[in-house]
Amino acid sequence: MLRNEAAAGDRPLAGRLALVTGGSRGLGREMVLAFAAAGADVVIVSRKAEACEALADEVRKTTDARAFAYPAHVGDWGGLGRLVDAVYNEVGELDILVNNAGMAPLYPSLDQVSEELFDKVIGVNLKAPFRLTALVGSRMAASGGGSIINISSVASVRPTPADLPYAAAKAGINVLTAGFAQAFGPSVRVNTIMAGPFLTDISKAWDMGAFEKMAARFPLGRAGRPDEIVGAALYLAGPASSYTTGAVLPVDGGQAVVSYSG
Repeated sequence: MLRNEAAAGDRPLAGRLALVTGGSRGLGREMVLAFAAAGADVVIVSRKAEACEALADEVRKTTDARAFAYPAHVGDWGGLGRLVDAVYNEVGELDILVNNAGMAPLYPSLDQVSEELFDKVIGVNLKAPFRLTALVGSRMAASGGGSIINISSVASVRPTPADLPYAAAKAGINVLTAGFAQAFGPSVRVNTIMAGPFLTDISKAWDMGAFEKMAARFPLGRAGRPDEIVGAALYLAGPASSYTTGAVLPVDGGQAVVSYSG
């Protein structure tokens, strides 16, 4: 249950329990570490058990937070129910859920996108956040409240031919945020971080020359560092955002406001 009293000082999430999907690397890893440093216990979810456990061990060694590794494939609809049951039965009631897991595979052309690939992209990026938010949000509402954070993408408002299935799924996340904020308010807040390009493992596949030319047009002129997601995540997870719900917060270096015409 999300406590009404705000934690003081530099531990605004003290006494809370957070679950982060895609939590073992990239932006998920940064949020896990930040939540633990802010006083929260953390549940780390990703497909690779070893990666989950390695980060959980790091959290235990570097903070006083409890950390739990729960390997799971978020594209497995039935498995998500088992995951939520296991966490509630074995760890406790969730106060914070971050739907961060995602995939954005490359494809040679739009006509060569297979049904299998399309379904996988929608399953991980849209169906999983829907299912987890429905399951966890209903429990949060019944037990006093919580905060749910979805990770969307600037592709949801700046789609390109190279990322259409992914962009469509992320646009759906923005819609789910508005709907779930209404469904689970007033005690559960549901918000989205609309992330721009970050220098995570995914960026290793980029054409950096082409990217840097594009990024030069952003107001901040660059990609984000993974740790730069932390400020928004801590804000939306904690008491400082107590009057914020249904919001889509861009953390994109200003990419969404750039006009690419001409």
